[in-house]
Amino acid sequence: MDVSTLIGFILAIGLCVWGIGTSKLGNFVDLQSLAIVVGGTIAAIVASYPFRILKDVPKHFAVLVRGKKYNIPKLVDQLVDFAMLARQSGLLALEEKAEEIKEPFFKQSILMIVDASDAEKVREMLEKQMDDMMARHDEVAGIYEKASSYAPAFGMIGTLIGLINMLKGLNLDGGGGASSLGEDMSVALITTFYGSAFANIFCQPIAKKLRIRQAEEELYCTTVVEGIMGIQAGENPSFLREHLLSCMKQSQQKKLLLKAQKGGGEGGDK
Repeated sequence: MDVSTLIGFILAIGLCVWGIGTSKLGNFVDLQSLAIVVGGTIAAIVASYPFRILKDVPKHFAVLVRGKKYNIPKLVDQLVDFAMLARQSGLLALEEKAEEIKEPFFKQSILMIVDASDAEKVREMLEKQMDDMMARHDEVAGIYEKASSYAPAFGMIGTLIGLINMLKGLNLDGGGGASSLGEDMSVALITTFYGSAFANIFCQPIAKKLRIRQAEEELYCTTVVEGIMGIQAGENPSFLREHLLSCMKQSQQKKLLLKAQKGGGEGGDK
């Protein structure tokens, strides 16, 4: 479970509260301003996206806290094992192994080469699936990136509403409007505060975390595609391991290479 997003939310809110001072928090509470900013932002998002995307919003928050889903080092080991099995017993031997795989993209990729499909066609189909997945993830992260731009805009709208009401009040007979000038001005500025806070404490961090999750899935899918194509081409398992490690972090590469060396060259020709 990844609680870094929740920790960030709590820290940001806590620091804002500390900066304001608990005795003055009441000065920053205005339900009408909150409705303009949060309600207006949500309304604009609803107007911008179809319900087929919006209905999955609750799932986005599950993604934020689920932790890292993909274990790339384990995937590389699995692909190398499959390469060894394919060289020994042929691609058909992978069909039984595919049934044990729970991840849909990986499982489908194995079954495609078992069916002896043309290599170029397999790559084209898998990359098309990847592109479709990334496009869907772009739409999801785009919701929160749009929200981070809408929120300050609605904050400014609320400020303008407050300023207009304040200036109108100055025209009241008897100076009643002038006596409430400070209060009206503070209410006008609160919406700007709400807009900036909502955008930078919530919307932008959520969008960034979703982008990170997207990059993790893209790396996973890319590793699967390259591994599957190597297996279908009959590549040497040792070469395949090095090829797949090339797109990983140096620390992960060293760890896996050491593990492979301790295994006594298990990835060599059989």
